[in-house]
Amino acid sequence: MTYELVIRGGTIVDGLGGEPFVGDVAVSDGVIAAVNRADDPEGGTVDGSGDREIDASGLLVTPGFVDLHTHYDGQAIWSDRMTPSSAHGVTTAVMGNCGVGFAPCRAEDHDVLVDVMAGVEDIPGVVMVDGLPWTWETFPEFLDALEARHRDIDVAAFLPHSPLRVYVMGQRGVDREPATVEDLALMRKLAAEAVRAGALGFASSRLTLHKTAGGQPIPSYDAEYAEIEAIARGLDDAGGGLLQFVPDLMAGDYEGSLGAVFDVAGKVGLPVTFTLAIGNAGPPIHLDALAMVEKANANGGDVTGQIFPRPIGLVLGLDLSGNPFVMYPSYQEIAGLPLAERVAQMRKPEVRERILTDKPGSDGHPLMFAAQAWDYMFPLGDPPNYEPSPRDSIGARARDRGVSPLEEAYDRLLDDDGQAMLLVTLANFRDNSLDTVAELIQRDDVVLGLGDGGAHYGMICDASFPTYLLTHWVRDRKSGRLEMAQVIRELTSVPARIAGLHDRGRIAVGYKGDLNVIDAAALRLHRPVLKSDLPAGGRRLDQTADGYVATVVSGEVIAENGVPTAARPGRLIRGRRPAPAA
Repeated sequence: MTYELVIRGGTIVDGLGGEPFVGDVAVSDGVIAAVNRADDPEGGTVDGSGDREIDASGLLVTPGFVDLHTHYDGQAIWSDRMTPSSAHGVTTAVMGNCGVGFAPCRAEDHDVLVDVMAGVEDIPGVVMVDGLPWTWETFPEFLDALEARHRDIDVAAFLPHSPLRVYVMGQRGVDREPATVEDLALMRKLAAEAVRAGALGFASSRLTLHKTAGGQPIPSYDAEYAEIEAIARGLDDAGGGLLQFVPDLMAGDYEGSLGAVFDVAGKVGLPVTFTLAIGNAGPPIHLDALAMVEKANANGGDVTGQIFPRPIGLVLGLDLSGNPFVMYPSYQEIAGLPLAERVAQMRKPEVRERILTDKPGSDGHPLMFAAQAWDYMFPLGDPPNYEPSPRDSIGARARDRGVSPLEEAYDRLLDDDGQAMLLVTLANFRDNSLDTVAELIQRDDVVLGLGDGGAHYGMICDASFPTYLLTHWVRDRKSGRLEMAQVIRELTSVPARIAGLHDRGRIAVGYKGDLNVIDAAALRLHRPVLKSDLPAGGRRLDQTADGYVATVVSGEVIAENGVPTAARPGRLIRGRRPAPAA
């Protein structure tokens, strides 16, 4: 036989947690056509040849990774590459999370949705104004626009709550007025329409920090129980779907945020996945959330908490969206200068003194409350260390030098000619370690996610988390390392199952031909870098890695040794997918 692709002699990690084995994998017509074990006496190799063959001797062969939580809603329209995600082995990305997006939307509401996305996901408004053609109004029309463009990896979408609410209610939706009976009926109808067109489900948020660029709560913030139920019943009318939800983590009240969602999901019979974070200190409120999950699942539910495998945090820098001085009037006087000129100014003693003795104003990004969390702020080197020692914090370094933390932060920001970055570990860094994260990763009711690819362009670069798992958690951590087979399972078949995409996430005959060939020993995660490749010249953080010998989507190699190919086999996934027939 002749196959499109044959990968020979690799150590196959099947995606289900099974013991890795050496063997061959062949792909034809975009799906896995053969898997042979080298130790099988009846046929240890794939017979025939491939139009393309890869020698994977000494390398890992894994399913392509599935990322449940991205925001490529805009990037999937204006770009054919979903980076950083596709640079880290991701072959399927689910977007529309947190209830923000660009459809449905009438022409008169474009500015509203741009304002929401700019505030929640730190995407400059000019990037969206310049990059989005707005050739759609309804959600099905938005899916058609996604389908018209080929890209490196597959994408799927949730129906986002805030656009739906504004589409149905207009200014009343923006002002967060209660939905009327007529509003609820239309939301239910449109939710069903979205699922029939290909939505994987519905996404919403109650997070206090999710505000518009103008500083107002997003439209979905305090939507009532009846509204959540009406939309959920719309999903059910069309065959079901996943509910994705962000509770109000800042309030520390999982019960108040999630109780209604869990109740609706149980009543209607829908699965739920929600953002789960671990407080750095104080009462372990994540245990309350897990208790709710256990109770819901014991009563027949299908609920998972979504955890990020390194600290949830921010990247600060002089050329990024935030830094400890961004709200200081004296810094704002020079903030508009090119970086080199700004650094030259900041190195002048009189400018340094003026900024350090200044006081912050009130205007700034809602996350800037964390810009002076000195004992949770660390220089971010290359390679980046996402589980740093408390001795390396800005606070500890300042105490060692006998200076204020503000002075230490100021000096570190000027390192590397002003291109230095500081990592703020806002959550998941309990007791200055990731030990609690390790415990949660291994739970069946917890799934990996929250990489946020396509969003927070100037403040967060977390879509690289698959590489971090394979380096830090599997290979490099001094204690509490995780098994490779387990981690690959958590990156592949588990999120695929939760998304309802049962046709991918494992290496077996009939499953989608999405694969990674990885040199585990050579894997290396680089520090984020700033690129100016967005529409209107907008900037974004990007992050690359070494060690990905090949990433394959539908049998086509989209990247080799970190270099993209011309292949663009990625497609829009319309709706949930069944597992292939045996």
